[in-house]
Amino acid sequence: MRYDLTSLDLFITVAQERNLTRAGRIKHVAVSAISKRISELEAQIGSPLLLRNARGVELTPAGQSLLFYARQFKQTMAQLDSELSDYSRGVKGHIRVHAITSALSQFLPQDVAGFAAQYPQIKFDIEERVGSAVIRAVADGRADLGIIAEQTAAQGLETFVYRRDELTLVMPSGHALATRKSIDFKEVLEHEFVGPHLESSMNTLLTSEADKLGMILKLRIRISSFDCMCRMVSNGLGIAVLPRSVINQYLRSHKLRAVTLSEPWAQRTLMLVLRKYEAASPTLKTFIDHLRLPD
Repeated sequence: MRYDLTSLDLFITVAQERNLTRAGRIKHVAVSAISKRISELEAQIGSPLLLRNARGVELTPAGQSLLFYARQFKQTMAQLDSELSDYSRGVKGHIRVHAITSALSQFLPQDVAGFAAQYPQIKFDIEERVGSAVIRAVADGRADLGIIAEQTAAQGLETFVYRRDELTLVMPSGHALATRKSIDFKEVLEHEFVGPHLESSMNTLLTSEADKLGMILKLRIRISSFDCMCRMVSNGLGIAVLPRSVINQYLRSHKLRAVTLSEPWAQRTLMLVLRKYEAASPTLKTFIDHLRLPD
């Protein structure tokens, strides 16, 4: 079937407003013209789309289905218009990335800089989010690409290995554990923690591993920023688990000590997530190929 774009746009407005008169005012179109467009769509589909009543209209099951796909189509066309207008101005693409703090604090700035040096006309929107929020943004199209820890469920999205990092225990230099070279997580759980945001992948990992040991994570403070976590630790408010490359810059200035965690899960993998690589734009595919580790 071939659908008229104007008819689909009018149908979306009617469906949102649940009223032909209000839809006509918004679109500056006569109610009779909107009604005729809807009737033509219904004839084309072979099923009623709206149920008329005294208060306005309600969607039939066919109408609900058409609304879902018409919105998707409208969003795709808007993205097409945006990208093509970028080309007309000499800008070769626009990539929206949502990433967890670990990726933004360690790897992504340098990777984006390297890519931008090769492709200076590409624009980026980059937002910091917890893992679950990254998944939701990619799944519903608000982000083209996400970066999460492997412990976060990808929920049917396509994934590629991005980077690997090491999670390390950090504490004040005068702490009772500060002289250790390595330590088991079970022993660490006897102490109070400065922990990450409740929905973060780090919190999910630490809580899960504590549960496996039949213990709990004694969280004294929750805070999102790695910098603030290190400051809290340096002031004796607890110990923390953070990526080694992040805490290295704070060890001397904040009088902290890093101790290796002996568990295998401390060696962590960060993942790229997207809806479908084969359906991605050439610009996004090129960026993903720049970021991903070789198979």
